Amino acid sequence: MNASSPESPNSCLGAAAAELLHRLGDRTARVVVVGQGYVGLPVAMRSVEVGFTTTGFELDPGRLAALRRGESYVEDVPTSQLQAALASGYSATDQANDFAGFDVAVISVPTPLREGVPDLSFVESASASLAEVMRPGCAVILESTTYPGTTEELVRPILEGSGLECGVDFFLGYSPERIDPGNAKWGFVNTPKVVSGVDAASLRVIDAFFSALVDRTVAVGSPAEAELVKLLENTFRHVNIALVNELAMFAADLGVDIWRAIDAAATKPFGFMRFTPGPGVGGHCLPVDPSYLSWQVKRRSGRPFRFVELANDVNDHMPDHVAARVAALLNSHGRAVNGTKILLLGLTYKAGTSDFRESPSIVVAERLAALGAELTACDPHVLPSAISRLPCPLVDFSAVNLAAADLVVTLVDHPEFDVQTIAAASVLVFDAKAMLRGHQFRGETL
Repeated sequence: MNASSPESPNSCLGAAAAELLHRLGDRTARVVVVGQGYVGLPVAMRSVEVGFTTTGFELDPGRLAALRRGESYVEDVPTSQLQAALASGYSATDQANDFAGFDVAVISVPTPLREGVPDLSFVESASASLAEVMRPGCAVILESTTYPGTTEELVRPILEGSGLECGVDFFLGYSPERIDPGNAKWGFVNTPKVVSGVDAASLRVIDAFFSALVDRTVAVGSPAEAELVKLLENTFRHVNIALVNELAMFAADLGVDIWRAIDAAATKPFGFMRFTPGPGVGGHCLPVDPSYLSWQVKRRSGRPFRFVELANDVNDHMPDHVAARVAALLNSHGRAVNGTKILLLGLTYKAGTSDFRESPSIVVAERLAALGAELTACDPHVLPSAISRLPCPLVDFSAVNLAAADLVVTLVDHPEFDVQTIAAASVLVFDAKAMLRGHQFRGETL
């Protein structure tokens, strides 16, 4: 049972809400998902699967063309699923008029940082596009990660520019995305979905929509609370990763194996959660989301969010620490970084994904290139369209290419990287992900 199911009958929420709830119940509602990236596309696919006629709004020409061809660029959405959706009522467009008269719109667009300041221009643009084609009785749900207050202070006024009144003519709420790319256990459907609304009717409608898509919803009291939920989740991860990253730096100086210490601590059945060190943090969430919260806290209270600022400092400097450890390892073997052939294993920000936004691996590559290293990289998840943006050429994962490098640096633990092959074929390894633990190899672990 969903946590947000009120006891009041639909009629108590007004005729418009009752009508939309009816259309959601019999799957006749028209849905539009604005933004067809790693968050929006899975939502759109699931919406089609449960029976809603669904339109994906995507302004990137390359992505739009791929969607229309039935070629998925998101690992969690197989091409076969996209093709089935195209045959079952899904369409992709870059024209707002194509979804005029929608019943439910989900905004899933990027919210990057620009020089440390939240950039909500994509949210503003999406809201303006929806305002042009809204009709009475529709619902709009913001899903993009942002600071508390965005839904009601930014999105609501833009939508009301349509001439419709929020809470009277249309419904509005926020539901944070919880997509974890490459996670085989927890996907969109079985991960609990936090939902909120600006009023009781909005909450009821938004809960009904996501209840049709996921196994369980969790209601909170306001959009601002839901916005804080997402930032809390990612700030928790960001701070704890910074903790183990800094411990990894100190442990090397102390002659302690940080990985064995973490393994032992993780045997405690209460009061501890396992986090592991690495070359830094990447993707949209960890390098960006905590800074949204820190920015809003400082704007509203005038005080810094010290935990976030410290975590940013530690995690931002991990690529420098990895580059320094690589240089020290080579020096201990009588070599300089300059002129050394280094093969990097993994350029994306995490295993099993093609996303290399804010990837610390890219920063490590840039640091080593600046020191004169002759770099190549292997990453089976990098899409062909992204190759031109990489800092070094790609090569296949093979024993021959591993052996040809003076040093191999593991940066991402993609499942395609066979650990035994790395250990056996590599001349020297700096293992930033502890992939080779338990194997005999020449080199060091972070």
